[in-house]
Amino acid sequence: MAFGHFDKHSDEPVAEINMIPLVDVMLVLLVIFIITAPVLTHAVKIDLPKASSRPNLVEPETVTVAIDGEGRVYWNDAPVEEGDLNTHFSSIDAETVVQVRADAVTPYKVIARVMSAANRSGVTRLGLVTEPER
Repeated sequence: MAFGHFDKHSDEPVAEINMIPLVDVMLVLLVIFIITAPVLTHAVKIDLPKASSRPNLVEPETVTVAIDGEGRVYWNDAPVEEGDLNTHFSSIDAETVVQVRADAVTPYKVIARVMSAANRSGVTRLGLVTEPER
């Protein structure tokens, strides 16, 4: 059913789209997808092993290095000389977490020396501990 008129003597092109071939192509594609969809959903039947979904919470060892306001250094709450820090840092393994707790009035150069000693000894997990503001 055409909405325009066809004049055999007219040289003007027809500006209407013939929808019937487009509908035929869409129906063929629909049939192809209906046939192939169940084929794609079949999977190989295998017996998968059972596993726990709980995470393995293994806490790494933690070492606390505290520095007070006068620049005194404490290794796990025991006083230590700054020169002995290299031996202490060398005695821990690579997975150990080092937490540096410094007083608010501690000079930065003392904190920098402690962090430098940790870096020279190969410590890769170093954190600065702070308290949140209230």
